[in-house]
Amino acid sequence: MGDAGDPKDFSIETISIVVPVYQGVNSLRGLIDEIEVIRTTHPNGKKSFAIDEVVLVDDGSQDGSSGLILELAQRHDWITPVWLSRNYGQHAATLAGMSSSRGDWVVTMDEDGQHSPSDIEKLFATAKRTNSDLVYADLDAIRSHATWRNRFSSLAKSIATKLLLPGEIKRFSSFRLINGEVARNVSAYAGHGVYLDVALSWVVENVESCKLPNKIETRPNSGYSLKKLISHFWRLVLSSGTRPLRIVTFFGIGASLIATIGGVIVLYGRVFKSVPVAGWTSMIVIVLFFSGLILLSLGILAEYLGTVVRTVIGKPLYTIRSKPRDGSLGKPNR
Repeated sequence: MGDAGDPKDFSIETISIVVPVYQGVNSLRGLIDEIEVIRTTHPNGKKSFAIDEVVLVDDGSQDGSSGLILELAQRHDWITPVWLSRNYGQHAATLAGMSSSRGDWVVTMDEDGQHSPSDIEKLFATAKRTNSDLVYADLDAIRSHATWRNRFSSLAKSIATKLLLPGEIKRFSSFRLINGEVARNVSAYAGHGVYLDVALSWVVENVESCKLPNKIETRPNSGYSLKKLISHFWRLVLSSGTRPLRIVTFFGIGASLIATIGGVIVLYGRVFKSVPVAGWTSMIVIVLFFSGLILLSLGILAEYLGTVVRTVIGKPLYTIRSKPRDGSLGKPNR
């Protein structure tokens, strides 16, 4: 382990850093250099924790990231490479890395440069001070992202924390510190379509956050398109349990009450005040309104059913290979 801490000193807690890598050939080397610095340097000379390993999960990259991960793993004995058989997405790659970790704590972070490894000390200090098993980085808006993306992200997080899972998730981000046992347990049972932060909320009671600055991404283009962001948010909605169905139910009850009250008012006006009742226009509006509610409810039910079917038939969340893509099958890394 070098200068990262004596593994025989049980007073020093170990940390595994999990980094899902997708199209990160331009940013990954710089991140590893930053991590290498903090492995040998601690604030005030104290070694309250040791970076025991860095798990790099190749999420089916096609830009040469696989070769770079292999090169870094051969150069540093504290880097553990994990190869996924194809691109499964950030959440699946993160879970694969968590399941392959061995540290007392697990830190998950992006490889695009917006998370600073030096801030791990602040996350760890917050966890020890508050006796928490999960600490999220409370990050500012990312300056390198478009305004619409930052606003969409803020809206999605507000819906999750205030509407879908009120009281269960206060704040979340991909830069987090998790108790090692919790991380590995969650990665073992989290099935297809489960949002990682929702799964963590099921088992962790004391969740804290730590205010941290954002850095500018070191890669030119984000790996998330609008379609992927919407899919990401929809997974969060479905993972939140039956609350979306309850919301639709209460919305339908409210609409029915409004329609009933409106019908009574119209009937009263027609019988007692000879007020003419509007014809097809109002009827079509009412039919379209309630048809929309019905279709929305059926759509949500269908999504839940699809998630259950994928789980029952055994569709894997991810599969791990023993070698990078240009190894066992002899195919070049595209």
